[in-house]
Amino acid sequence: MQNKGIKKIVLAYSGGLDTSAIIPWLKENYGGCEVVAFVADIGQERGDLEGVEQKALQSGASECHVVDLREEFIRDYVYPVLQTGALYEGSYLLGTSMARPIIAKAQVELALKVGADALCHGATGKGNDQVRFETTYTALAPHLKVVAPWREWNLRSREALLDYLKERNIPTTASLEKIYSRDENAWHISTEGGVLESPWNAANKDCWVWTVDPQEAPDQPEQVTVTVAKGCVVAVNGEAMSPYKCLETLNVLGAKHGVGRIDIVENRLVGIKSRGCYETPGGTIMVAALRGIEQLVLDRDSFKWREQLGLEMSYVVYDGRWFAPLRRSIQASAQALAEEVNGEVVLRLYKGQVTAIQKKSANSLYSEEFATFGEDDVYDHSHAGGFIRLFSLSSRIRALNEKKK
Repeated sequence: MQNKGIKKIVLAYSGGLDTSAIIPWLKENYGGCEVVAFVADIGQERGDLEGVEQKALQSGASECHVVDLREEFIRDYVYPVLQTGALYEGSYLLGTSMARPIIAKAQVELALKVGADALCHGATGKGNDQVRFETTYTALAPHLKVVAPWREWNLRSREALLDYLKERNIPTTASLEKIYSRDENAWHISTEGGVLESPWNAANKDCWVWTVDPQEAPDQPEQVTVTVAKGCVVAVNGEAMSPYKCLETLNVLGAKHGVGRIDIVENRLVGIKSRGCYETPGGTIMVAALRGIEQLVLDRDSFKWREQLGLEMSYVVYDGRWFAPLRRSIQASAQALAEEVNGEVVLRLYKGQVTAIQKKSANSLYSEEFATFGEDDVYDHSHAGGFIRLFSLSSRIRALNEKKK
């Protein structure tokens, strides 16, 4: 039995097998301490939340707090990241990464409210989430102790966890039949494990949860109009909605047409490569809409800078450094660029693809008069010669020097 002066622990609780076992384990190994369960509602399957409070109490928790974070998650975490254009390693829309800081922040707030001594999470010692949770804990409440059971206990398999609960007569809906490890929130759902552990195995149909197989999607394309204001999606098909409602609406449309599937091998922060299938239907539509407006509004150097911000932001978010000054600095720059990213985009959804087919903005730098291949009265072609001569001046001098040798 541990003895670290811990009397009350707030656990990030999901109701799944791991955290159900963590509650009694904490009480047994930390001197009979009180365990308060914290459940973050970030838009996961509604069935996962049904009866979760009772389940936590049956597992030995003294209290269970379910906090609705859906609107805050999309408004204050997802949308700011979208403004930067962040894509981790070129394709991952950071669904799990963006969710962890808001969960950990709300967990810390509850711990301070109930007078807890410690915080606990169910992340394994192999993954990124342990870093994301604990980095947030440190940034917001460094005085609270941290308990990470997966780095302490000797329960190493699903069978061992089930046996542990059975021995203590704690009910669970988990079983050995569960093949995949999944993480779900309003933004995305990820699937790992099972057949996906070998990168040579193609993903099965059951590796995909939200989206229709693109081959089985409707044969007729569907169009959706997205309105953007300051780099944020504010309306769908002309109807103004909150960020969460915009996403919810686009998720339904995207899933119907098989939009937003990726199957990737990524580099985890801890050095392990992992393979996962990610589904982000609404988010993929949002990204396409934002890029469409950026193409009209941002000049070449601004767009290049935005891309650099997005690359840096992808690592900051993936690595769990949400509450670091660097994230705030990147975000401030992205928000400045997004001030004029306003407009409307019509997107075509078809067989897993989303394509911006119409776009307009009051701030557009696109000029038909200048861009036309037809005759115009605004562009003097002879001006290009002087520009090219100056642009290539260093090459000219270098070549002349070579001739002198």
